[in-house]
Amino acid sequence: MHISSSWDGSTCTASGHENHGGTEEEKTMVTYSKIEFLAACASRHVNDRENVFGGTGLPLLAALLAKETHAANANLISEAGFIDAKPRNVPLSVADSRYYYRSSAAIGLIETLGFILQAGRIDVGFLGAAQIDEYGNLNTTYIGDYDSPKVRLPGSGGGNDIASSAKRLIIMMTHDKRKFVKELDHRTSPGHLEGPGSREKWSLVGGGPEVVITDMCQMDFDPETLRIRLASVHPGYSVQDVLDNVMFDLIVPDDVPVTEEPTQHQIDIMHRLDPNGIYLSKGGG
Repeated sequence: MHISSSWDGSTCTASGHENHGGTEEEKTMVTYSKIEFLAACASRHVNDRENVFGGTGLPLLAALLAKETHAANANLISEAGFIDAKPRNVPLSVADSRYYYRSSAAIGLIETLGFILQAGRIDVGFLGAAQIDEYGNLNTTYIGDYDSPKVRLPGSGGGNDIASSAKRLIIMMTHDKRKFVKELDHRTSPGHLEGPGSREKWSLVGGGPEVVITDMCQMDFDPETLRIRLASVHPGYSVQDVLDNVMFDLIVPDDVPVTEEPTQHQIDIMHRLDPNGIYLSKGGG
């Protein structure tokens, strides 16, 4: 598809021509919100037959979207113990009874975090953060000084377990220069720590963060240094926009593509999964 895009407030309209296998191309117009864009973007990082810790909110919507499109056999697991969950629409929490619908099993928190996650059986986990550094380490504890913080945050919860033990980590967060820092105010959950060999030194089971998805771009990690690297920019943003909104030396490849946009099919599925706009209404559109 050849697409041109323009953001207007919280929504974007993409227009182009899409080849559906015939001899003529059909004119397409897709309008989507930033929330829909981020969910579609994150869903592409979930693979079929993976064990997925989706949590709640936007990551959960992304995981459910993946199951409805390209990853039908992905195993959605709730921290509260629902295994192979198939909720008809989005649960409000990891213990919401909607997670129970057509689940293969319902166990407990200790068994889920201990026997499944910490044993290295979770393929991909989702996390957010208030701060992230150039190695993907996360702060969700406080901003400012320990004795007199500017803001106290919820802390780790199960975040450290997921960051330490999941084979791959998808980080989703809003893009703000104050969040992409050279040095964290507090390290709550490990990314790639100090770089190559660090996770192995501390005997962490998981492989660490693989991708960081923001409302401006996608970032991955350089395989040699494990430092964060620009992977793509979202429609309407430039490489310079991203560079102006980080506080460390971001690795920028010679060729930075534009992030793939959601299809109307994906948007329709999201609204079926979240008919009341519990998550989709956040951010407008």
